Amino acid sequence: MTRMHEYSALEPFETGEMDLEERQALRRVAGLSTELQDVSEVEYRQLRLERVVLVGVWTSGTAEDAENSLMELKLLAETAGSEVLEGLIQRRQKPDPATYIGSGKALELRDIVESTGADTVICDGELTPGQLRQLEDTVKVKVIDRTALILDIFAQHAKSREGKAQVELAQLQYLLPRLRGWGGNLSRQVGGRAAGGVGIGGRGPGETKIELDRRRIRERMSKLRRQISGMSTSRETMRQRRAKREVPAVAIAGYTNAGKSSLLNRVTGAGVLVEDALFATLDPTVRRARTPEGRLFTIADTVGFVRHLPHQLVEAFRSTLEEVGDADLILHVVDGSHPDPEGQLAAVREVIADIEGASGLPEIVVINKADAADPDVIDRISRRERDSIVVSARTGAGIAELMELIEERLPRLDHEVTLLVPYERGDLISRAHKEGEVLSVDHVEDGTVLHARVLGGLFQELERVGKPVERVSS
Repeated sequence: MTRMHEYSALEPFETGEMDLEERQALRRVAGLSTELQDVSEVEYRQLRLERVVLVGVWTSGTAEDAENSLMELKLLAETAGSEVLEGLIQRRQKPDPATYIGSGKALELRDIVESTGADTVICDGELTPGQLRQLEDTVKVKVIDRTALILDIFAQHAKSREGKAQVELAQLQYLLPRLRGWGGNLSRQVGGRAAGGVGIGGRGPGETKIELDRRRIRERMSKLRRQISGMSTSRETMRQRRAKREVPAVAIAGYTNAGKSSLLNRVTGAGVLVEDALFATLDPTVRRARTPEGRLFTIADTVGFVRHLPHQLVEAFRSTLEEVGDADLILHVVDGSHPDPEGQLAAVREVIADIEGASGLPEIVVINKADAADPDVIDRISRRERDSIVVSARTGAGIAELMELIEERLPRLDHEVTLLVPYERGDLISRAHKEGEVLSVDHVEDGTVLHARVLGGLFQELERVGKPVERVSS
């Protein structure tokens, strides 16, 4: 309820209040456990969230960097619905290839798990299948890594059909090399003397259970890729239509929880869900907006980024991230109140560099949450980032200046026309109002005298249909 009161000063459309209420009405329970050995006492079991211990390996950078990384892992774990009991950092040159933290530290971790009553260990890195298995064998509770945690959050928050398919594909890509089995049900093939004398009639079916699972996962991944490819066609069609009509496109990119959806709501009134949580919104939203001069453009909210964003997600969400690559301008939103905003900027740019067509695009760094940020930090970022502006999507401060800056950075209207357009082509006059800058309109007997600045595509259509004003007057 606290967060709902916190946003009560804003209009309902600014927070996606209905989505927020729906999400908070029934929270996912991350894990169930019981210490009872007698199943007859099952009615007395307690329902509770997973209790987790966090573990990080500090290989480079400062101690502050390592603590910030573990603090982010804590926020990720809480977003997934866990209760964090303890956080541990170990200084090493590189993670141990066997147990990630070394055999001695793994035993210490087991003691901490037992003393705190934790049922899960979350590691701040991507573990190999071998590291995962050996660490789990040592600490005797479930072990997951940062990648699995982020995938779990994405699975909780995906709403659209395409988003759910993208997340499932990423999860299967992660799971495939980590499949393992226990017991005879998943044993290797048997047959002949090699099977311990089982002989005829005891040979295996030729394919082990684990191989069968791998094959089914690969088949499911192929099916998901076909589905995602088909679903991305409609988005590509809409992008082509906007490009044909030469409506400039702006993409909002940035670190998760930097305030991208809040900024979109403030600029367009989109009503997208706003929540103080990591990866609150995953599905891209495209809305129309106008510059102070009245020029139409589209603005797209994209999925948030994070340090070490799993490559499976980048691959699965490629069709969504194309919104960034096809934009004319990127609004790079950074949380000015975050302990390490420069680290956020670097992490986002690392992902953007992998998106086809995104490198080299004009960028405006939007320093958000100015109402909660340290003025010295804002000043430091502003000096470092040449094209930057300070705003507060929550209070609306700086939004007008941002819209003026967007007007300056959008592709220029480099064709000025003064033409007589027949009345039956009023659609071109309407397009000039929407896509260009109309300087004057005069209605005469034969049509509309239009004086405007427009882009190349509309200029060619107007030239083909309209008549120069000088010829009309003579």
